Amino acid sequence: MVVDGSSYWHFFNSWWEVFRTKAYKNGDLIPISRPPVIQRWIPEGSDPILTLPFTREDEFIDRPYAPLLRERIFHFSSASLSKLKAKVNSECNTTKISSLKALSAVVWRCVTRARRLPADQETGCRLAFNNRHRLSPPLPETYLGNSIAAVRGTATAGELLDHGVGWAAWRLHQAVVNHDDKVIREFVDSWVKNPFVYKMSRLFDANSIQMGSSPRFDMYGNEFGLGKGVAVLSGYANKFDGKVTLYEGREGGGSMDLEVCLLPENMAAFECDEEFMNVVNGLL
Repeated sequence: MVVDGSSYWHFFNSWWEVFRTKAYKNGDLIPISRPPVIQRWIPEGSDPILTLPFTREDEFIDRPYAPLLRERIFHFSSASLSKLKAKVNSECNTTKISSLKALSAVVWRCVTRARRLPADQETGCRLAFNNRHRLSPPLPETYLGNSIAAVRGTATAGELLDHGVGWAAWRLHQAVVNHDDKVIREFVDSWVKNPFVYKMSRLFDANSIQMGSSPRFDMYGNEFGLGKGVAVLSGYANKFDGKVTLYEGREGGGSMDLEVCLLPENMAAFECDEEFMNVVNGLL
């Protein structure tokens, strides 16, 4: 079974719970507190058995060229993120922008600046997020499977850099808000009629960034007798120029770690970007 981040970390959290209770008591299994929901969600009127229309391997397997990338991990304290969130919401005259959207907007702006794109070049920021609570009726948070989607905020490089970070964050907020039950069901219905497999080449866009994972997952609470983890890292797979992965900060409390992959020349400019490093250092 292919699962998303919510199910992945639910599995590890449950495994830790089993380990903590030693799994057995008087010969009986100890039930976990949040058992997974394994019943499949199938849209109304859809056949639960789907025949994929592929006849050739290259229709569902993609091996894109991977250029040399440079990866950096940046840490953001909860205090720094609170300042950023307050600044962004003040610029937007709202209270609806989350720390995650605010930070995504900063990264979008600063990567675009580092890439030195022409003012009329369209750029984008994709956010991957959980569909479960956006459906009506919602799926349980413990639904085991893959229920994520990606939305994309867009702007030209000139628009993005001429406006403030609040403007960019509001573009992302609108993209998320507009992704509702109707949009999700329309996409699923369309996919059932014309199935396809996601390929890296479809996600990669040299003028955009892709934000993945979530700092809301309990990553450091899973302790299997070796002490608290030192760091959460990812491997080489699914990396491309503009891939950004979000992690819970080790100290918790709303802190975040950001894993950023860029071309070496762009990373050199990005890690010297004054706007970005001011957020890293809490100088807002």
